[in-house]
Amino acid sequence: MAFIWSMEWTGNVRKLEVHAQETSTTRMDVKYLWKGTRLQEPTIPWDLNAALGRKLRLDFTGAIHCTVTGKRIRKTYGDGMSFDAWRSAPEAVESVLRPELSRIHEGIALRDEAWEREHHLAPHLTYLSYTGGIKVGVTRSVQALTRWMDQGATAAIRVLDVPYRQLAGSAEVALKSVFSDRTQVAAMLRHTDPDPPALLVEKERALYVLGEDFEPFIADNDEVVQFVYPAVDWPLSIKTASLDRVPSIEGTLVAVKGQYLVWDTGVALNIRSHAGYEVVVQVE
Repeated sequence: MAFIWSMEWTGNVRKLEVHAQETSTTRMDVKYLWKGTRLQEPTIPWDLNAALGRKLRLDFTGAIHCTVTGKRIRKTYGDGMSFDAWRSAPEAVESVLRPELSRIHEGIALRDEAWEREHHLAPHLTYLSYTGGIKVGVTRSVQALTRWMDQGATAAIRVLDVPYRQLAGSAEVALKSVFSDRTQVAAMLRHTDPDPPALLVEKERALYVLGEDFEPFIADNDEVVQFVYPAVDWPLSIKTASLDRVPSIEGTLVAVKGQYLVWDTGVALNIRSHAGYEVVVQVE
């Protein structure tokens, strides 16, 4: 996709779009597209990788719009939602954050039956990734690569392949006694080389913890997928910022990892957590 230098873009933030470009069967280069909106109307995506090494200024206008309704709001819930949308939108059902609560496999919907059948009554996997540290997680099988890149994983491996979300979530709960389910952001934002043999060892450890009940679902695929994120430099010290506290960020864009932009000043901004925020982006 073409990129226009010395550009200015104004609109509402949305999650960065990620794509994996295969350099070998188990190694992926990560490509990012900036895909925002103007209220609810999508804007033309642009190639964020091509902005690396360029001056990038981002200014928050002070306006926030709900990502579901487009109405102006004071603060966001979930992925840029108003409080009312967060309480009613299918995407905010509690089994998104806590997969073990899903009951759609029993024919019981927690919020929206059609949405939960499509998204939660579908093949899932329980995985381990290196995301600043070893972590356990759950995702739909078709979303695995996107999920790992969104979290900034440098390597990941399947542990279980299961037919529905609740089962993957139950395995995750069992594994939380051994592994964290949270991304260590400060560590994730440092440049690290993946260690595939270590993840293989941790998979064996995870299977031992899970025991016989999950044996039918053990993932046969022991490949460790590795990710290389776009960067021209990695600052020695990185500090995360919030647009509510720092409404203007300026410097040379040196890296993109997970959903974070990283400037040469050491400032890192989580784009996804600012979904709905209206910003002006200038690239020189």
